[in-house]
Amino acid sequence: MAKSRAKTTPKKSAPQPEKKSASSSSKSVSTGEIRDLIEFIANTGLNEVSLETPDLKLHVKRQVDQRVAELPAPVPSAPPVALPQATTPPPAPEPEKPASRPTVEIRSPMIGTFYRSPNPDAPPFVSVGDKVTKGQTVCIIEAMKLFNEIESEVSGTIVKVLVENATPVEYDQPLYLVELD
Repeated sequence: MAKSRAKTTPKKSAPQPEKKSASSSSKSVSTGEIRDLIEFIANTGLNEVSLETPDLKLHVKRQVDQRVAELPAPVPSAPPVALPQATTPPPAPEPEKPASRPTVEIRSPMIGTFYRSPNPDAPPFVSVGDKVTKGQTVCIIEAMKLFNEIESEVSGTIVKVLVENATPVEYDQPLYLVELD
């Protein structure tokens, strides 16, 4: 709730002789005009207004009530009800794989858009199961409208393609997983 307080202070000055001319008469501010000013301040959201005329000095300051609305205390909820757990058999142990060769990731040397083929109608440079040699082009990364061919740094077999075609890639993001020969 906003409260308005008006304080009027007559301007103190040396007594002046009255002038009788009609052009020099000044209009004083009425109490109705002061009320209108206070109402204007309340409606516009202003906090403070000063008005000074030759006969009157007026300063209106609004005091905003800064009480915080009290929220009702939260009602404690009912204790949680235990739901029956579905029993699932433990996963079967994975069959042991024969000793595999070490794998290496081919990583993106730049930020850009990853393409698996030179154009949309062409087959991909490499697919899972393909043999690659060191220096062979494995994809294209478009960066700033330039198409950069990315070459394999190792020889081996593509085990997994880690990025979808035509998707953005970050610097040093893994693109392919290669099993070394």
